[in-house]
Amino acid sequence: MVEIRKAAHRDLGAIVAMLADDALGLSREVVSDPVDSRYEAAFAAIDADPNQLLAVVVRADGAVIGCLQVSFIPGLSRLGLWRGQIESVRIASGERGGGLGRLMIGWAIEECRKRGCGLVQLTSDKRREEALRFYESLGFEATHEGFKMNL
Repeated sequence: MVEIRKAAHRDLGAIVAMLADDALGLSREVVSDPVDSRYEAAFAAIDADPNQLLAVVVRADGAVIGCLQVSFIPGLSRLGLWRGQIESVRIASGERGGGLGRLMIGWAIEECRKRGCGLVQLTSDKRREEALRFYESLGFEATHEGFKMNL
């Protein structure tokens, strides 16, 4: 039995640990106690923004075992269509493979519907081949090429 809920400040350390819980994440995240101040500032900004939803999955024993962020994005294209952007999807390594990812993404899609979004999109690093297959199995299509530039 799990609960999916809006993340609280007390969840921040567990979220950061999940973001770093693979080789790729470990190369770009900093796990520390106390939590790095940059994560503190980001959490405060996300928490204050009504178009951001940082969510966690919590087991009955209180352990945080999953997280994701949904950004609700207004746009002019497609007749003013709102989009839901799903990011930072992570499941604790000991909990993977049990259907939790499907539950989380289904929950996020429903949150997008509730907010009036007409499209849900996400990105995943090309090096995360299992994740790419997973998202395709859920019905997501790789319709666009994405580009990023570090600043």
